[in-house]
Amino acid sequence: MSLKEQVDITRLPQHIAIIMDGNGRWARKHGKNRIFGHTNGVSSVRETSEGCAELGVKYLTLYAFSTENWNRPITEVSALMTLLLKTIKAELKTLLKNDIRLKVIGDIARLPVGVAKELNEAMARTANNKRMDLVLALNYSGKSEIVRAVKEIAVKVQKGEIAPDAITEEVVSNNLYTAGIPDPELLIRTSGEKRVSNFMLWQLAYAEYFFTDVFWPEFTREDLYKAIIDFQNRERRFGKTSEQLVTK
Repeated sequence: MSLKEQVDITRLPQHIAIIMDGNGRWARKHGKNRIFGHTNGVSSVRETSEGCAELGVKYLTLYAFSTENWNRPITEVSALMTLLLKTIKAELKTLLKNDIRLKVIGDIARLPVGVAKELNEAMARTANNKRMDLVLALNYSGKSEIVRAVKEIAVKVQKGEIAPDAITEEVVSNNLYTAGIPDPELLIRTSGEKRVSNFMLWQLAYAEYFFTDVFWPEFTREDLYKAIIDFQNRERRFGKTSEQLVTK
């Protein structure tokens, strides 16, 4: 039986989040510069997106560029922005063909004008697609997202739109970038690193984590299936005991 056949499509995680790590180390392993790794990582984005959509996963969030990534060498940041621009243009047909809607979380105001323009156009072109939402985290920081939400709620309290005692987890969630999107149930991180790196700190509170040594440019649909199968073999208790989960 193939790995794909082992996936129980009746128990899929509704939302998968991925920290795409290892592009630079993969490139170095092949005697190339870091940009070579980023460029080759695009094919893994396509494979994973199509694989998730084909299985029936409804939301896929990819950590594409963090606020901390601006601290990388200027040449690398510039090349990443150029690659992002080219990728958006090139992959729009794929998104439309696969009925995938593009969304972005993060502060895209700081992105180059051309990149922001292409992103907005791609989101507009795919707005009516319904098979799956592909969410790109760009210029994203989990801490900054929470601070931004707190500020927005504080303004509403000042205006008398909400009482402090009425602030609930739902209110906070509704003021995050991901408002209207269910929290990820499965987080995948490639390249052997075992940390969340300021990614979706609120939303990942009850996610299952799957770490793999595979570098992102080598990540295939088979690796995606392995992560989902591993997820499906876990017991998700949410604070309860195993006995409480037994169906009566």
